[in-house]
Amino acid sequence: MNKVSKFVAISCAATVAAFAFTGSASAQEWHRHHRHGGGDAFAAGVAGLAVGVIAGAALASPPPPRRYYYDDGYYAPPPPPPRRVYYRPAYVYDQPAPVYRPTYEPWSRSWYRYCSNRYRSFDPQSGTFIGYDGRQHFCAG
Repeated sequence: MNKVSKFVAISCAATVAAFAFTGSASAQEWHRHHRHGGGDAFAAGVAGLAVGVIAGAALASPPPPRRYYYDDGYYAPPPPPPRRVYYRPAYVYDQPAPVYRPTYEPWSRSWYRYCSNRYRSFDPQSGTFIGYDGRQHFCAG
């Protein structure tokens, strides 16, 4: 029985129970019961509470397990799916590989060539260039 049909059946039962408790009442009966504490209202409240507890329990129950029948009539539920296990990756620090660039002896011919090709503002007289910060820096080629 699925949840919708359970809900409809329990709603119908609650409606029938509510109408069964509330009989035909006249003004005199209401006045008489009202003056003496209204036991009918209490009984209807208890009945409504009981129906609500039953309906809530029926709707909150888990669905029944599926049944699987094989050719030989053997019944066995399928195995549960494998659990997914996530492992946090191990962080391994790899030291960066050293960057090898040729170093030139200052004031040599290759140093002049390197610095003038690398920096447009290279001054061969002083061996400096103007950096992005606007200051002069020595070309350490």
